[in-house]
Amino acid sequence: MPAPITLTGRLVRLEPMREEHLGPLLEAATEDRASFGYTYVPKDEAAVRRYFDVALEDLDTHVAVTFTTIDLRDGRVVGSTRYRELEYWNAGVWPPRHGRTNPSGIPDAVEIGSTWLAPRGQRSGINLEAKLLMLTHAFETWQVHRVSLKADTRNARSNAAILALGATFEGTRRAHFPASEGGVRDSNLYSMLAHEWQGVKEALTARLESHSPARSLQAA
Repeated sequence: MPAPITLTGRLVRLEPMREEHLGPLLEAATEDRASFGYTYVPKDEAAVRRYFDVALEDLDTHVAVTFTTIDLRDGRVVGSTRYRELEYWNAGVWPPRHGRTNPSGIPDAVEIGSTWLAPRGQRSGINLEAKLLMLTHAFETWQVHRVSLKADTRNARSNAAILALGATFEGTRRAHFPASEGGVRDSNLYSMLAHEWQGVKEALTARLESHSPARSLQAA
């Protein structure tokens, strides 16, 4: 299992989700739900508690690492994101197979997802910097081979944002995942590979330069 990590930038800090985050997460999740279409966001105290408990279970079983997203402009919680679907390939073992862990405790491939932001954190550069921090850690510290992302095919905004990160569209999986409103959704799948990372990093860093903390606060 990867060691606990906190990722800090100029606009945002990603902290391992903790008990004391539950109240602020509920506040962020219920601020204005109109912008949460096609995205699962816990809607009440019981749902936030379950959300937290599942995050701990996923960490204990090496499946995911869940963060609370904190806006450094005012120190308030604005949402959550996570590394999902951690893959441990157990290289050198034949036949190769995906495992729940390996001797190093470091994954070979990950997915970034389950991201949501309260309206006050949207269009602020927070999501862009959070993705840059997570991608940098995945490719440069864990040295993963691949980062995956996915979105509901109906969620035009999320699909456009993933492409803008520099990810490559791989295709659509039909009836792939539970939909946030119930039923089953189709998912568009995307990826970035290790050899693509340097170019992606340079482009994202350049984009982030337009979001200074002072400018973002004035625009909020």
